[in-house]
Amino acid sequence: MDFPFFLETAQTLAAGVPSTLILGLLSTAFGIVLAIGLAVLRLWGPRWSSLLARGYVFVFRGTPLLVQMFLIYYGLGQFEAVRHSFLWPVLREPFWCAILSLSLNTGAYGSEIVRGAFLAVPFGQIEAAKACGMSTSLAFRRILLPQAVRHALPAYGNELILLVKATSLASVITLMEITGVAARLISETYRVVEVFIVAGAYYLVINFVLTRIVAFAEHRLTAHLRARPATGRATAAAPDDVVPLAPGDRA
Repeated sequence: MDFPFFLETAQTLAAGVPSTLILGLLSTAFGIVLAIGLAVLRLWGPRWSSLLARGYVFVFRGTPLLVQMFLIYYGLGQFEAVRHSFLWPVLREPFWCAILSLSLNTGAYGSEIVRGAFLAVPFGQIEAAKACGMSTSLAFRRILLPQAVRHALPAYGNELILLVKATSLASVITLMEITGVAARLISETYRVVEVFIVAGAYYLVINFVLTRIVAFAEHRLTAHLRARPATGRATAAAPDDVVPLAPGDRA
């Protein structure tokens, strides 16, 4: 084992960590907003919007993320209307194309998680909120959404881990994140195994920290479900507290 080379490789690949983190954070933020919107359209939107949301989810869940990234990065530039639009300064950059493809993909998967979380909230609570005078939007913000977040968090944590690993595909569109820097280093050193071991270790550390963050959030959001220690005196009498009965007191 060439430990000096491992150390040098770790220092080199560290340059790609900020890009990976930014890709993951921005894609997660945009994807969550998109997932909630799609779930709302599927559950409570008009029929035509529900059908559009279903078609969107079907397409982006049924096609590979790599294909979607290629179509966005290489395909959109083929249309003259896109090249002359105000979006072209953004869509011609590989970074924003990667963000767009990752967000659209994770939004499709996340919408199914969010939709299931909404359906897991008992409908009687919504009826009770309306009976108390809450409007539909207020009941959604105070009753439905907070409980749906608790239901969706464990499953969405898995989706976030998959998203972080999916950022490695951004290297195919010339973006220098961890995998992109690793590919460049391999072309210079021809030491594939050592470089990819270090790259995999970086992803492992990032996902470990992410799982701890999700676990902490889940712990805080479900505090009311955890057992709490008893604060009062036990109701059952201890053996030393038993009072002996007189002979005439026996049943």
